[in-house]
Amino acid sequence: MEITVLGAGLAGCEAAWQAAKRGIRVKLYEMKPKKKTPAHSYNGYGELVCSNSLRGSDVTQGVGLLKEEMRRIGSLIMEAADATAVAAGGCLAVDRYAFSDYITAKIKECPLIEVVEEEVTHIPEEGICVVATGPLTSDALAVKISELVGGKKLSFFDAAAPIVDFSTVDMTKAFFASRYDKGTPDYINCPMTEEEYKAFYNALITAEQAQLHDFEEGEGLKVFEGCIPVEVMASRGEDTLRYGPMKPVGIHHPETGEGYYAVVQLRRENEEGTMFNIVGFQTHLTFPEQRRVFRMIPGLENADFLRYGVMHRNTFLNSPGLLSREYSMLSRPWLYFAGQMTGVEGYVESAASGLVAGLNAARRAMEKEPYIFPDTMMIGAMARYVSEGGEADFQPMNANFGLVARHTEKIKGGKKVRYQFYADRALAETDRIINNEEL
Repeated sequence: MEITVLGAGLAGCEAAWQAAKRGIRVKLYEMKPKKKTPAHSYNGYGELVCSNSLRGSDVTQGVGLLKEEMRRIGSLIMEAADATAVAAGGCLAVDRYAFSDYITAKIKECPLIEVVEEEVTHIPEEGICVVATGPLTSDALAVKISELVGGKKLSFFDAAAPIVDFSTVDMTKAFFASRYDKGTPDYINCPMTEEEYKAFYNALITAEQAQLHDFEEGEGLKVFEGCIPVEVMASRGEDTLRYGPMKPVGIHHPETGEGYYAVVQLRRENEEGTMFNIVGFQTHLTFPEQRRVFRMIPGLENADFLRYGVMHRNTFLNSPGLLSREYSMLSRPWLYFAGQMTGVEGYVESAASGLVAGLNAARRAMEKEPYIFPDTMMIGAMARYVSEGGEADFQPMNANFGLVARHTEKIKGGKKVRYQFYADRALAETDRIINNEEL
């Protein structure tokens, strides 16, 4: 038996890997390098198109717990991330090119995975298939998916932050420190006085934005709150940025102890430390305006931009009532979806959905019952959210402790204690599953 996986992003590679680990042959379709979306530039698999951070590592954070569950289960994406990590304080950030190269090598070296480098424009009508073409699914295939699910499709716009050349940052004005006084001093801090901040703010909210091209007429600009353009955030009020990505709380000069009105932080992009991205500065400004406005940041007056911020369309399914907790279609159980198109939000969450979909596609190929992860685990709680949704209209969701099953008794001691309890419970369950060889 062979399964088909469409897309070699994080979710697709994880799905293919999980199936192959269980002895199932996989045909993995990827349209790169012959064709790329507007947001992709690298030929490797598992390309990160936005930040290079996989976010917090502490298991008392939702995504930190999800990562640890995936490590213990045997995730390829987590293996690659740990092997190519760069210094980022309490976060797990990676050298994006080494990360992609690691995943690409593992996929191509696997004897059970056959890679077909061509664009797929339709859903196979027979056989087990995992659709993991991502939020940037090509137009032709997006139309087929929309037809397949009866038009249950939503879309929003996602934005990426600029990357600058470290050698062009003026470190007489900027300095290294931790992020909000937590972790190791891995972030470049560019401090601002009140006068500098207000000048920057006014320039930002009046700057010219790039035109949107690939969206339906009348759809307008609809961005996910977790990746909102900095200029849109600024338009909500003069102090919005000072309570967001430019929050100065806990940041002081390491030598003078001086505090600041606002601070812009840059995070390392690669192991060599030659590239840094401007944290929280996803943007849709034109390239000339990015140069003009962002060079008003102290320390970045002469910065060279290695990559400008870009905005691209993301598409996701209205999954509740459409997908099961194994990420298969309720009406076509041999057809699975994985990645951000299912309504999970974030790199790790996308890979986790691929893990669940790939594992279950393999089980179907072996004529085994699907494996439903318990919602006491973050990976199972995310699958439940995708399948059932919540109280409000369905929107993309990051891993968070609001999704996991509640304990029957009240946990005393505050949020940190409560989250530690849920993390310990989830990892004990993960170990039980592994030790019992349930997967």
